[in-house]
Amino acid sequence: MAKKKRKKSKHVKRVKSRWSQRVTKESDALTLERGVFTKGVPRKIAASLKRSADRSNRRKSDPYRSAMSMLTFYINRAGKGLSATRKNKLEKAKDELRALYHKN
Repeated sequence: MAKKKRKKSKHVKRVKSRWSQRVTKESDALTLERGVFTKGVPRKIAASLKRSADRSNRRKSDPYRSAMSMLTFYINRAGKGLSATRKNKLEKAKDELRALYHKN
């Protein structure tokens, strides 16, 4: 009696942590404060990103660009998972970041 070969499943198991989550946590450019993107006030989000960018010695561009890039990256990767109010707060945090760096 010959054994039947098992067919490989077409379903791929989801990896526990996504690459975008790893980038946010282990970015080589910035060491982010824990929970920075979950703060309720846009000014606090911007201030935390500014602090992280100003302290970092590993970034390749200026602090403003690094902070703005990380915020934009988070907004883009969160995508459809963000509620309208969360997305608005994060978009307002961009304006606050511009104001903190005098880039109006």
